[in-house]
Amino acid sequence: MPNPSHRPIDAIADQLDRIESVRAVKDLQRRWSHLLLAGRWDAAAALMAERGVFRWGEEEVRGRRATAAWLARRGGGGPGALHAELIDEPLVSLSPGGRSALGRWMGLSLLGDGRGGARIEGGIYENAYVRGRRGWRIARSHYFPQFEGSYADGWTNIGDADLPIVPYHFSPDSCGVPLPPREGPAPRARAALAEIERRAAALAAEDAVRNLQAACGYYVDRRMWDDVTDLLAADCAAEIGGVHRGRDGVRRALETMGPAGLGQGDLNDWPQFATIVRADPERGEARARGIELGMLGSMGRGRWALAVFDNRFVIEDGIWKLKELRRFPVMECDYADGWGRGAMPAPSALPEPLTGPADPPAKPVPAATRAARAAAAGLVLARAAAWDGAENVSSAYGYYLDDFRWTEMSAIFAEKGNKQSPFAGYYLGRARIDGAANAMWGASPETRPGISYHWRTQPVIHVSEDGRSANIRVRLFQPRTWKEPSRPGAFYAAAFHSGMYPNDQAVLEDGIWRLWSLTIDEPYFTSVDWRGGWAAVAPAEPGAKPRPSPLLERYPPDVPMTALGRRAGHFRGGTGDPVEWPGILPMWFHYRNPVSGRVPERHCPDCVPALVIPDASMTRHGYQLPGDGAGG
Repeated sequence: MPNPSHRPIDAIADQLDRIESVRAVKDLQRRWSHLLLAGRWDAAAALMAERGVFRWGEEEVRGRRATAAWLARRGGGGPGALHAELIDEPLVSLSPGGRSALGRWMGLSLLGDGRGGARIEGGIYENAYVRGRRGWRIARSHYFPQFEGSYADGWTNIGDADLPIVPYHFSPDSCGVPLPPREGPAPRARAALAEIERRAAALAAEDAVRNLQAACGYYVDRRMWDDVTDLLAADCAAEIGGVHRGRDGVRRALETMGPAGLGQGDLNDWPQFATIVRADPERGEARARGIELGMLGSMGRGRWALAVFDNRFVIEDGIWKLKELRRFPVMECDYADGWGRGAMPAPSALPEPLTGPADPPAKPVPAATRAARAAAAGLVLARAAAWDGAENVSSAYGYYLDDFRWTEMSAIFAEKGNKQSPFAGYYLGRARIDGAANAMWGASPETRPGISYHWRTQPVIHVSEDGRSANIRVRLFQPRTWKEPSRPGAFYAAAFHSGMYPNDQAVLEDGIWRLWSLTIDEPYFTSVDWRGGWAAVAPAEPGAKPRPSPLLERYPPDVPMTALGRRAGHFRGGTGDPVEWPGILPMWFHYRNPVSGRVPERHCPDCVPALVIPDASMTRHGYQLPGDGAGG
């Protein structure tokens, strides 16, 4: 008689519970961000454990009541006050026992008192979470302030000093294992197989909808209105400055942001933060709620906006589509004026639907045998776990890069992985990746006078069918700081910059998620300094060419950009004419439109070195490529 503690269904149920736990921890911290934006201090403090510790720099309070009072003091203000804490780039590590977790997050606060005063603050969270009878709670919230300053003058490092390394809760190996193996056999499953299948399907639906939401955002950034319209269900609606119905009506609403495409100096970036997805595939319904920071403008004029989006999705023709697009403004202002006045109340509850219920999706036909059904559920869970593993290692890259930890950064790559160094080319293997970083930037310091933060946000992650590799697209959201006030033209002047990692790839190697390939396109926009912003950057002189990367002489790449032909045509140091902001850098995609299959003008479904050097192909090392992500 088989030992019931070793039943396959027990391991599958345990894996399901552990994936749901990691997702619950992420959503817990995202809810914190939404509640602070709405000024609901008591509700935010209720996310803490009963005896939870809240620490902000050197200040520390304990318990929910004290935490709520601290938040109210910090966020208080009159009408028009703004307290927006944008939180993202999660790296969550579950404990082997599954009852606690650790998480690292980037934080950026936009603060206004409603009377003209406005500030910016930024830092890093290293938090601990615990699971109790009522679910997951924050056991310790520890915020490490990194920079702060007034809107009028810009920010500097905390204390105008060099910044130390914020301690990591993870290592290059552990960051790629968000779900460490349980010690001993899995507990006996409490859920029936049908319940496991239902919850596994909800995880898969969440990933598909999260990808769709992020992909829609990238299309909006570039005013790719044809591609946004392709994502819409037949009976769709949008609430953007009024209610607009049907695909034609929604298209007209989108065009109020401007005509299709971007001209020189046009900026329409809406980076997404703290996106929470709830999906019910049995009903064919899902919602995504998040916070958008509008970084907008044209030549000579910049604007800010902040909004909450609350979008609804349905299954139509077997594919997830957008049913309702809703954007609720929280703040809008000219760049020159800032957000010291005029913030609007943030929505604190879900609005009523704009459209009727969706047609119920066709019920899937269950597998013929219980064993086959369990195996299918296990594969669905493997792909869901891959999503979290890929996101973890993606975030780790950003954190290690920020801190100049070259040994750790190179260690999160696969043994035969590759990395592009901007404007130079690709380096193959960990030793060469480490060598290029040291040659470019020098040895890893213990403190730094300035930091160029690499927030890797808004992921679109397409996992292979076997759950062992993934394509990753993330935004580079890049605030920079320095220990002295901004100097025009200084590399670390207080300002925002942007780029895109259009097609990174991750693989499961010896049970650890690692990066296989990393590619960056930049800059999409730059700033001269804080006061002028992105709208004050003057066009380059005709015929002017940027300096090539020093690495071309110091430490030549294995695959120089000049070897990539058209793919490198818009890179600095590439073979074509360089494109500098306020020129519009073309945008590449690793996927086709997830609903219509429309092929983007710039389409690169595989990693670049694999296209140039066949020996570097993932398939030669036993990995199954995810493909171009068409259809999710």
